[in-house]
Order: sequence, then C-alpha cells, then structure tokens
Amino acid sequence: MVEQILPLRLAGAKLTRRGRTLVGPIDLTLGPQGFTIVMGPNGAGKTSLLRMMHGLERPSSGRVEWAVPEVQARPSQAYVFQHPTLMRRTALDNVAYPLTVHGMPRKEARARAAEALKSVGLGDSALKMAYYLSGGERQKLALARALIRKPEILFLDEPCASLDGRAIRDIEHILLTAHAAGTRIMMITHDHGQARRLAEDVLFIHHGQLHAADQADAFFSDPQSPEAHAFLKGDILI
Repeated sequence: MVEQILPLRLAGAKLTRRGRTLVGPIDLTLGPQGFTIVMGPNGAGKTSLLRMMHGLERPSSGRVEWAVPEVQARPSQAYVFQHPTLMRRTALDNVAYPLTVHGMPRKEARARAAEALKSVGLGDSALKMAYYLSGGERQKLALARALIRKPEILFLDEPCASLDGRAIRDIEHILLTAHAAGTRIMMITHDHGQARRLAEDVLFIHHGQLHAADQADAFFSDPQSPEAHAFLKGDILI
C-alpha cells in the first residue's frame, strides 16, 4: 500500500537568493484534500513558494516536510509550468514518458498515454509532434503528462495565462475532474474570476509573506488582510 505524502508542513520556510528574500518565512500546513488557489501581485513570491514546496528550490532556512521521506514523496506529486517544457517527440510519447522512465513497458505506456490524451481532448493529436500544437493544446498535453501517474498533489503555475476562453474552460474542466478523482491541487492564478470558480481555499502572498489563508467564501466576501482587501478591489499594491 502506498503511503499518503500529505500533509505537507512548512515551518519557518524561507527562500533567499543573493541575499534577497523571495518568499518567507512561511508557516503552513497543506492538508490531504482541497483546491487551493494562490493569489497576489506580480513579484509577490507565489512561484517561489510553489517551487520550494515541490522541491525545485531548497529552503534557505526552515523546513519543508512531507508526511513521508522526500524520496517517497517525489513520485506522488507533479508540477505544471506556465510555459510547459515539451520533448521533441509526438504528443503520445510525451505523455508516455513518465511511465516508461519508471519501468512500464513501452506498449502499455503508449496505450495508457493514448487514453490520457483522449481524456483531455487530444485524442486526434496523438501522433503530432508536440511543437506543432497550439498554446492551449500544449497546456492540455502538459496536464495529461502530469496526471497520468495519478499524483496525490498537483502544483500549477498560471496554467491558463495567455489562453483564450475556450482553452481556459477546457483546462478548468480537466482540473476539476482530476480534483474530483482525488488529486489535491495547488494553483497560482491572477484571474479573479477563475479563482472564484475553482478555489476551495485561498493563500494570499505579498512581499513574500503569507497575508491570508482562508476558505474561499470568506476570502472573497470579507478578506481580513488589508492587503488582500486592496488587491481584490483592484488597487495597485507596492
């Protein structure tokens, strides 16, 4: 039986670079369920927080701890970037790659990848080279690849940035389907409407500090942080 990797606990977690604090110190516990939206102005430290939680960046001080040793947690999480990095292969082989690299026979991996592509609306594009896909299709491909191993938690850094309404709708449907199937989601967005549609809870970051960690209804109706209140009003935070 695979052990659950959540909760994820941050204790005084801080990330610095060249003497500049990018985010932190942060104290936070991320439970095993939920759809968390991370909000805040540009440069607030949102991406740094996600990268530190996922392990792409090591905390300069403090702790980031899963419920299991990190080596066990790694296979049960995934990360989707704002601009996904795709291999110079077909869409099918891009999605099959996480399975083959973990030892699944190529034929079986490609069969599962074909089903994953169908589930995100890319069934007819399986044999296309990934670099021929549109921006929205590339993001769907990245989601199919991230979700194919059924991660316990999925981190997303503005996956809908610069996409049109139809692509945004499709991606939100994919995320909600994955969440309903049991994947815990933590996602950055600048889109207030998207945040209201998707969030179960919200983290608000400003100047690298966690100013609010509330249930979505409470955050959007009556934010307790003055900075969050100003942000939701559309004020410029400096």
